[in-house]
Amino acid sequence: MSAQVLPSGEQWVLTADGYAATVVSVGGGLRGLTYDGRAVLLGYGEDEPAQAGIGQHLFPWPNRITDGKYTFEGVDQQLDLTEPERQNAMHGLTRWANWERVDDGTDPAVVEVAHRLHGHPGYPHQLDLRLTYQLVDGLTVTATATNVGTSDAPYGYGMHPYLSVGRAIDECVLEFHAAEWLEVSPERMTPIGLSPVTGSPYDFHQGRVIGDLDIDNAFTGLGGGSWSVTLTDPDSGNRSVLTSDTVWMQLYTGAAIGRTALAVEPMTCPPNAFITGQNLVVLKPGDSHATSLTVSV
Repeated sequence: MSAQVLPSGEQWVLTADGYAATVVSVGGGLRGLTYDGRAVLLGYGEDEPAQAGIGQHLFPWPNRITDGKYTFEGVDQQLDLTEPERQNAMHGLTRWANWERVDDGTDPAVVEVAHRLHGHPGYPHQLDLRLTYQLVDGLTVTATATNVGTSDAPYGYGMHPYLSVGRAIDECVLEFHAAEWLEVSPERMTPIGLSPVTGSPYDFHQGRVIGDLDIDNAFTGLGGGSWSVTLTDPDSGNRSVLTSDTVWMQLYTGAAIGRTALAVEPMTCPPNAFITGQNLVVLKPGDSHATSLTVSV
């Protein structure tokens, strides 16, 4: 009789300095992160698949591509419509692929996983992808892509963690700094245009309670270099912080999970970057791109 296979695949646990994280082979994702037993990131059960994108990585594009259609170097491409209700190609190609652990397993605070992305309808490129998880003053995740094919490849990356402080986010204080937010159509989430954050409903520069505000938007003008988003329980003082070096991020107040956590999604490019070219990375054969994020208390 063969061994039972869990919905999220193999499970690898990291521990250090009060933190514990679980990495899974399905999507190379993060099934949970705790500090002294408290959830810092929303997780899901060992006997469950990832839901609502929890802890998933978005290669080789984050967010959405309207109609799944784009043109790259003069060639029209059509991606599978993985958000059929809105007719979009969403969150890349590797969320449900199997990843392999490639470190030697001797360091309890490190897990490294890898996946080779072969050509796919609408994305005829070959990338070697690597994710390094390391616990040092929080959890740092480094995502690297290398073009191992023979053609230039359009590329973007994002991750989909949900910050948690153990209570409904409506009662929590949110703080982040951004210059602009991206308006999208409510029907299809298609980008419309950028607007100033200052004076908008999304101005959390000073930190304030989220309340019943719905957020499912991208933000940019994050200050250059490193930026951070902080979620705080004003009663207990519990705090979860995500920092990253990307030029975009998406915030989502989590209607799909009952507003129990806040998705903070670092993104190297905005929605529709394959169409517009905005902040799009073009990997030439042999080129690599790396970016990182850190989650801590």
